[in-house]
Amino acid sequence: MSSPGALSPKLKVADLTGKVAIITGSTRGIGKECAIALAKQGCNIVIAAKTTKPEPTLPGTIYSVAEEIEKLGVQALPVKVDMRSLDNIKECVRLTVEKFGRIDILINNASALWWQNIVDTPMNKYDLITQINARGSFAMTSLCLPHMAKNGFGRVICMSPPIQTGFRAFKGFTAYNISKFGMTMCAMGAAAEYEGKGITGHSLWPATIIESQASKNFELGGRDQWRLAAILSDAVLGLVSAPDSYTGHQLIDDEYLQEEHGLTSEDLAVYRCDPNVEPSRALAEAAHGHRSESDGLKRGDVRKLDKDLKQSSGFSKL
Repeated sequence: MSSPGALSPKLKVADLTGKVAIITGSTRGIGKECAIALAKQGCNIVIAAKTTKPEPTLPGTIYSVAEEIEKLGVQALPVKVDMRSLDNIKECVRLTVEKFGRIDILINNASALWWQNIVDTPMNKYDLITQINARGSFAMTSLCLPHMAKNGFGRVICMSPPIQTGFRAFKGFTAYNISKFGMTMCAMGAAAEYEGKGITGHSLWPATIIESQASKNFELGGRDQWRLAAILSDAVLGLVSAPDSYTGHQLIDDEYLQEEHGLTSEDLAVYRCDPNVEPSRALAEAAHGHRSESDGLKRGDVRKLDKDLKQSSGFSKL
């Protein structure tokens, strides 16, 4: 029998009844998909995000997602959180413990995108992405870990790429990599410092562009080259269900599902946005140090998308 939260019928997921997950950036896209998947497994969800009023380019609010979650038979707690604000993060953790008395799962998903050369990166943009991505994830992780430790169970998952050492991986991505590798280091630190104490840490990154509001707003290729966000939520379900001994991994979604859960390349077809087209694994190739697909790709302020598109030569196959 397939697990209710998983898209793949092959995935076997633990019963999460009574568990509590904080998911940052969970009003849409990957974060929301993870929230729904965990809720279907019985997990209570804290929607920690900034959007409280719907906007044309940013549908969904912490309240609308909370309503959807509660229709699945679990409890939801919407909390307005700006990941740049330590006070917001502290209040989110306080309210979570006040309502549920525990924290079991943290998914650091909230993130800001900036794919530009060093000289095209103003310090205010550098500060923005590092404050949201690296600093925000570190703060949330540090505040959640003590509560996980009390119950001897915790799962920290950061939506961030494997750390690379080859210098060419930084061409056009220096500031972004600093911020995203910082998220990965948070997960690795949690794994190392709590090894053997029931708490695990992992980073998780997509092999392909994922269908989301960001991929639409930033025009990251066509839908036939995207996968559904469910591939990441399925991977999250697997990691949450994994034994405590499985920890400290920097993972690519499809590789993890194949290596640890036995999915075949044919099984992965369920995650295609276009059922007839297998998307390019451009992000996986880049994460493994092969930048040919993304060389010259530029994205920054969505209001300056036309300029970025004219300057971009990357993702030519998308």
